Amino acid sequence: MKFDDYHISPEIKQNLEAAGFKRPTDIQFKAIPAILKGEDVLAIAQTGTGKTAAFAIPVIDLLARQKSSVRSEGIKCVVMVPTRELAIQITEVFAKIAKYTKVKVFSVFGGVEQGPQIAQLEKGIDILVSTPGRMFDLASQGHIKLNRVEFLILDEADHMLDLGFIKDIQDLIKLLPKKRQTLFFSATINETIKKLAYSLVRNAIRIQISPNNPVARNISHSVAFVEMDDKRFFLERTIKNNIDSKILVFVRTKVRAERVHAALERMEVKSITIHGDKEQADRLKAMNEFKSGETKVLIATDVSARGIDIPNVDYVINYDLPEQPENYVHRVGRTGRGTQKGLAVSFCSPEERPILDQIQEYLDKPIDVLKISNEDYSATLDFTSDQDNDLKALMKEVEDFHGHKKKKKKK
Repeated sequence: MKFDDYHISPEIKQNLEAAGFKRPTDIQFKAIPAILKGEDVLAIAQTGTGKTAAFAIPVIDLLARQKSSVRSEGIKCVVMVPTRELAIQITEVFAKIAKYTKVKVFSVFGGVEQGPQIAQLEKGIDILVSTPGRMFDLASQGHIKLNRVEFLILDEADHMLDLGFIKDIQDLIKLLPKKRQTLFFSATINETIKKLAYSLVRNAIRIQISPNNPVARNISHSVAFVEMDDKRFFLERTIKNNIDSKILVFVRTKVRAERVHAALERMEVKSITIHGDKEQADRLKAMNEFKSGETKVLIATDVSARGIDIPNVDYVINYDLPEQPENYVHRVGRTGRGTQKGLAVSFCSPEERPILDQIQEYLDKPIDVLKISNEDYSATLDFTSDQDNDLKALMKEVEDFHGHKKKKKKK
C-alpha cells in the first residue's frame, strides 16, 4: 500500500511525496486508519519506525478537513513530549506534513523566555507541541486554553515518567475535555506506563510492533569489553578509523560528557556535547551542527537525545552502558532509522558487567561480543595521540563511575 492510496487530503499527499514518504511503515500502516476512524490508540513500537508520522498524518488530515468546512478557533491538538529537542523535532515534522493546509502548529518548551511563545500563542494555533512543565506553566497563567482540545497525544511517554512528569501530566489532563481522542505512543512499556495509558484512553486499540525484538533488525549491535580508563583510546581509534562517519556517543553524566569532549580535543578530534546543563541555544547549535555534518561526533546524555531523529547516524557508541535497560534500545535506535542500516557498539568495563546482564535480560538474548585480541588491545593504546599521562587524570574515568553509583544509592 502507498500513501497515495489513503483517503487523506491532496495537500498532505503532496507534502509526503516531497518529503520522500512513499509507503507506510508497519506502525503507520496500523495506526493511521484507526486514528482516522476516531479510535483511541495505545501504540508500542521500536524507535526509528516512524511513530511521529503515524499520528501526525491522520491528525493533520482530520483538522484540515474541519478547518475547510467551518472556522473554529482554539487549540485542537496537544502533543506532550519529554524534551525540548523532541518538541522542536516533532513540530518540524508536523509543519512539513501540514504545508499547504490551513493547519498551524507551534511548540513551547522551557529553557527560553516565555514572551515570544505567548505572543505566538495569542495569534492562534491548531496544534501545540510542548514539554509538560512549560505547558502547565502557561496554562496556569491563562496563556494556553485547552477547553477545545479534541486530540491528546503523548509521545515517548515512558521517558516522561522517568523524568518525573507524571504529576504535570495528570494536572493537565484535568484541564482537557473528557470527550477527546487520545493517542499514546512509546517505544517501551511497563506496568506504570500501562496503568497511565489505560487511565487516559477509552477502549483503545493496542498496536505493538516487534514486541519480541526491541532492537530493529537493520541495526547490528555488539559489546566490547574494555577497561574503564581505556575507553577513550578505543573511542579515538573508532572515530579516526571512520573519519567520514557521523558518530553519536552516549555517556552516563553531564560531567563525563565534558570529560570525553576534552579528551577528544587533546586527540585533535572535533566533537560537540549536548546535555541538561547546556543553554537551549547551545543545545540547538549542537544538534544543528551534528545534523548538518559540520561536526561528525556528538557526545550526549540520555535525557538530551531520547527520541531525536538525526538523519544518517552511522555509529552509536555506548561509551557508558545505560543504567535503565530500556534506554539501550532507545540509544542504539538513533542509528538504522527507517530502512537504513546502522551499527552500534557498547564499551563495557568490568564494573559495568551487572548492567550488561540486566540489558541482556531485558532483550531476552545475549548481545554479540566484539572480540579484541591482546595485540589489538595493545595497538589501540599505542595508537592514541593523547599525551596526557597524568595518573590522576587516567583514574578519573573509574572515579566518575563509582562516584555516580554511590550518589544513586543515596537517593
